[in-house]
Amino acid sequence: MFLAGLPLTTLLAAFAVAGALVVGLYILKLRRRPVAVPFSRIWQSVLRDKEATQLFSQLKRWLSLLLQLLLLLALVLALGDPRISAAVVEGRNIVVLVDGSASMKATDVEPTRLHAAKRELKKLVRSLGGADRMLIAQMDAGLTPLSTMTGELPELERAVAELRATDTRADLRRGLEFALDSLRDLSKREILIVSDGAFGDVQEAVRGLDLRGAALSFLPVGKSGKNVAITGFSVRRYPLDKARYEVMLEIMNMNASPTPVELTLLGDGVVADITRLSLGAGERVLRFYKDLAGASRTLEAKITPVDRNSDQLPADNHAYALMPERRRSRVAVVTSGNTYLEAALLLDEYLDVSVLSPDQYPSREAYDVMIFDGVAPPPQPASGYLYLNPPAQNSPVPIGKLIESFGFDAWDKKTPVLRFISMGDIQVAHGSSFKVAAPDRVLGQSDLGPILVEGRRGGVPFVALGFDPRDSDFVLRVGWPLFVLNVVNYFVEEDTSYVSSYRTGEVWRVPAPSNVDVATLTDPAGRSRKVPVKEGRAVYLGDQAGFYRLTSGERDEATSFAGNLADPEESRIAPQRELSFGRTKAASVGNFQAGMRRELWLYLLAAVLLVSVVEWITYHRRLTV
Repeated sequence: MFLAGLPLTTLLAAFAVAGALVVGLYILKLRRRPVAVPFSRIWQSVLRDKEATQLFSQLKRWLSLLLQLLLLLALVLALGDPRISAAVVEGRNIVVLVDGSASMKATDVEPTRLHAAKRELKKLVRSLGGADRMLIAQMDAGLTPLSTMTGELPELERAVAELRATDTRADLRRGLEFALDSLRDLSKREILIVSDGAFGDVQEAVRGLDLRGAALSFLPVGKSGKNVAITGFSVRRYPLDKARYEVMLEIMNMNASPTPVELTLLGDGVVADITRLSLGAGERVLRFYKDLAGASRTLEAKITPVDRNSDQLPADNHAYALMPERRRSRVAVVTSGNTYLEAALLLDEYLDVSVLSPDQYPSREAYDVMIFDGVAPPPQPASGYLYLNPPAQNSPVPIGKLIESFGFDAWDKKTPVLRFISMGDIQVAHGSSFKVAAPDRVLGQSDLGPILVEGRRGGVPFVALGFDPRDSDFVLRVGWPLFVLNVVNYFVEEDTSYVSSYRTGEVWRVPAPSNVDVATLTDPAGRSRKVPVKEGRAVYLGDQAGFYRLTSGERDEATSFAGNLADPEESRIAPQRELSFGRTKAASVGNFQAGMRRELWLYLLAAVLLVSVVEWITYHRRLTV
């Protein structure tokens, strides 16, 4: 026997205090009420019987006191929640992994697969044996425990009620690793997976995991898997004409038969295009919308199946994209004169450019971007700095050796600074290499050393080019204005590589002011939460599709972005009736049988109630008074 509630020392102290109080009340003499009565010889016989009845009267009072102490003892023990020690060894320890991925929003089971799973899980919780313990966790892109390892029905039922489906893929491996860790050193270990079985490659997910120490069970959910989905949606502005944009859209038909759909494209909430498509069985359709105009901020795509029975997952029928907000940026160019640089900046109508000579710097004006051409003065506050051929003194990166007749032999093709630019044909007469150390990053280099570097100084980004563009044929190529505008837009977060939407189920790193540590994120459902900001990026694991809003800074600077499901594997919602892990096949849940709850405190309370009723009856029949 052991106590699962209050410890024994606390119970003994409580019983001692309460018992002393009860005994004290019984010791107190009752104050007799004086009553005048006539004298009669009958009282003589009563007085003679007094000695004979006194012991019996006291005995009845002691029996009453003992009864009250026993009731008090039962109540105190109930607070301790006594359990039979053998029950802990014999009971099962079960970790339930409930699939909370997007496919659990499918409507082939009314109202959704997740609701059906919650109904079945409630039945299992109520059928637990008295010695069984269970832990319920939601498994999506992350792993969220919703209860402790417990046999308490209210806690487990609350955990079931908290389950919700997200717009992500379920990470089966992470869920199994959590379950194995939670069951370590426990006896009679079981893992129950409640899911539609749409996990993709299960064998890859369990590779290297030792599942032999726990019994595996599978509770399948779902009936059919008809679905059409938007699996790709992105938007980008044209680099040199940002009033116009192009859209890429991918649609997949997961059905085994042709499915007609209606595709709607909306810009800033206004219908821009409606197209009727007939998708073949298993067909993937890729559509481009080029040279579009009219929408300045938000774009949405929706598909509506003509036959609603051919689509049972509404979550992937809607996609969202957000173009970077166009706002005017102030750019200061500190130069002794550079026509090529000034001409490149004139191509963007949203740039207010101020040309300053080295003698006019620093300026009292505030700028978003500073461009230093052949100079490297102490920088004034800005969102970013571009250095062209910086001198050795005050260069953000130490200058290496002088080099001649070189070009870009390697460059980072993924950096937004060089997006849409081919650097391989550029020839440079002379310049300097950089001595790069972590955490600075080389974006371009020749065989003679690094010549294009990015990094941060004081939390503010910079880009440094190791040669004067006029000493090369770079300024004669279309890549030159693209390079300048890419760098400016990179600093003000309006670069041509702007991510029009993030993919749910991944850790998002959303641009935020670098001088704050925390930002407020508002999700598509209108819920707000605090998220950390590291190196100018708000970090958040996105789990819902839709438009988000990020607010930060003392002036509540706000930015918006979009999240999309866009996962073909998660859109394949055909349910699985069985689940196998290599040679191990998950069993059914038929071994869950209703058991008696061995919670002794319930019986103690019942005993107190019964004895109280008996005592009340005997009192009124004058048997104990």
